[in-house]
Order: sequence, then structure tokens, then C-alpha cells
Amino acid sequence: MSSENGPTPPSERIVALDALRGVALLGILVVNVRVFSMPGSVLTNPTIYGDLTGVNYWAWFVGHVFAEQKFITVFTFLFGGSVLLFIRSAEKSGRSALRLYGRRSGWLVVFGLGHAYLLWYGDILVAYGLCAFGVVFLRDYTPRRLVLFGVGLLAFPSVVEILAGLTLDPSAIASTWQPPETALRTEVETYRSGWGDQMGHRIPTAFQRQTTGFLGYTVWRVGGSMLLGMALFKWGVLTNDRPPRFYRRLIGFGAASGLAVILAGVWYVQASDWGIGTALFWRQFNYWGSVPLAVAYVGMVMWYCQRRPDGVLTRSLAAVGRTAFSNYILQTGLATSIFYGHGLGLFGQTTRVEALGVVVAIWAVQIPLSVLWLRYFRFGPMEWLWRVLTYETRQPLRVSRSDG
Repeated sequence: MSSENGPTPPSERIVALDALRGVALLGILVVNVRVFSMPGSVLTNPTIYGDLTGVNYWAWFVGHVFAEQKFITVFTFLFGGSVLLFIRSAEKSGRSALRLYGRRSGWLVVFGLGHAYLLWYGDILVAYGLCAFGVVFLRDYTPRRLVLFGVGLLAFPSVVEILAGLTLDPSAIASTWQPPETALRTEVETYRSGWGDQMGHRIPTAFQRQTTGFLGYTVWRVGGSMLLGMALFKWGVLTNDRPPRFYRRLIGFGAASGLAVILAGVWYVQASDWGIGTALFWRQFNYWGSVPLAVAYVGMVMWYCQRRPDGVLTRSLAAVGRTAFSNYILQTGLATSIFYGHGLGLFGQTTRVEALGVVVAIWAVQIPLSVLWLRYFRFGPMEWLWRVLTYETRQPLRVSRSDG
């Protein structure tokens, strides 16, 4: 059931779903820290900046194989599932579901724009908010049709990149694959400078991501993953309604198939010594391999939560998941304060291993803080503000005796 006048109260939440969201949110930082700490092009070609030998190579390798695109895909699955949760909750309350949903999505875009242009250009909230306006109209499709449409959307940018790789002169993407040293140096100097000086890079980069980047790639990847998440929700996978044997099979199949494809991609690009001719092709391995591996992660968390529904780890991760919006913004605030010039100014100076150390340190702040916060408050601060703006009524924030 849901509250008649507002969002689902804490006592009625699906703990496993919250725990999965917490895992995804924490895992996303393993990849995002690379862009917080180094020039953004390292996500495309890690050889362009920083040491990539010894333990630093393995730090990159583990992050690429097990984190890059996997946790953001899980997070997007969950956002797709939340579309159905929200609509069902609003319909039960007797209010206009689509009107509330439109307001909710619109405010998410507004928050995302502020996040992208004031804090960090790598924001995903704008893309989520915009894609949410489209996927909601497919909410009544069967899971099978949602999967077909989702895979179709996912395939579009992949096909375009493969065709480009077959027809374009590799020099056409040289500036992306191997940016000039002067461009890298300028980016490093910019983010070691003050907040105002960073705007010269942040604003055009965020604008490009939200225009040509969104239309050429993000809308297809995010929209497709949301539809897959809606299917997984309808099948009872995200709500932990399937038996343990089902989740064990999901783990086995997803991990085996996903890792095989991703590792093949690593072998392919390294066999060519990171040659520019492989740039558009090698991306496809992780692009597709991340989907079944993300599904395996879903299976792992659901299976664990069935075995330890009241365990300390389950509850801690669920606390992070219940405050995921606030924690997402907090990650940006902490990371930029460590790496950017208005803070410690370590941008471009830390190794990949050291950056992972920063990730662990941020986790060490976020997990206990989330647990402590929810002892006294029903929602994270950003979640609460989002709900107030969506429902246009003040929501209770402090925990009451009726909360579970």
C-alpha cells in the first residue's frame, strides 16, 4: 500500500530493492572517480593519462571489467522499476498519476541541470528525467515487449558506432581517442583552479553531453536500460519475488556471458596496442557485456537479501539506497572537494590506486552517515525536497512511531 497523500512510507519499502540501489550507487563511484580525478577522456582511452602499469593497471582492469557501465546499468534498471512503482502508488491514491509523474520528472531535470553546471559535468539526472518522460508511455507493455523495445534502443548507438568504424577514416576520431597534450594539460590546470575558472570547461562539456551526446548515445542507452528494468520489475526480479534457484541461475548465466564478452574486448584492444583503428569497435564489448553482468549483480543482491534479510550489511546498503539521491550529490561534493582547486586540488596528481583509496574513504563516510540519518529522518534531504516539490505539500521528515 502507499500513503494517500504522498510517497510510499519507509515501513512499506522493498528492502532488497533499496539494498540493490545502495550497491549500485556505491559502485558507480568506482568509475566516476576516474573523471573526478583525471581528464574525462580517460574513460575512452585510459592510456592517455596517468600510470597504467603494475598495480595501477590492475586498478583500471578491475574497474573496467567489474564496474564500468555495470553499476550505472543496475541503477538505470532500478529507475525503470521506480517508474512503475510511482505510477501504481499515485493511482492508488486517486490522484492524477501522469501529472504527478511529469512534475517529478521535471524537477529531476532541474536538479540535474544545477548539478551539471554548478558542480560536475558528468551528471546523469538530466538524462534520467528526460528519458522518464518517454518510457512511462510504455508502462503497460508486457515484459517481453519491454525487453524487445529496450534491446532495440540499446542497439541503435552500437550499430551506428560499428558502421562508423567500418566507413570512417580513423583520423576523424583522433582528437577523442588521443587528445592533444595541450588539451589534457589545460583541463588539468582548469580543475586545479578555483570554482569560477572551472566553468570554462564544465559548461560546454555539460552542454555537449546534454545535446549531441544525449541524442547520439545517452537517450538510447538510458531509455533502453529503463525498459529492461521495467520488465525485470514486472517479472518480480527486482522485487525479490523469485526463488533462490532462479537468482543463482541468473548469477551464473549473467556473470559467465558478460565476463566472457568484456574480457574478449580487453584482449582485443590490448592486442592492437590501443590502436586508433580499434577505438569504436572495442567499446562494443563492454557496452553489451555490461548488461548480462549487471543482471548478475541484481541476482547476487537479491539472493543475498533472501538469505540475510535483516543482516547488518543488507540494512546498511538499504540505508544508502533509500538516500541514493542525496548520496549521489554528496559523492560529487566530497570528490570535487578532494580533487578540484576549490578544495585540495589533487586533480591529475593521484594514481588510479590512490583514487580507489578515495572511493573507499567516501564509502566509509556515506554508509554510516546514511544509517545514522535514517534513525532520525524518513528520507534523505534531497529525497525529501524532491517529494515536497512533486506533491506540492510539505512531507513529514522526522521519524515517527508509525514508521517501520
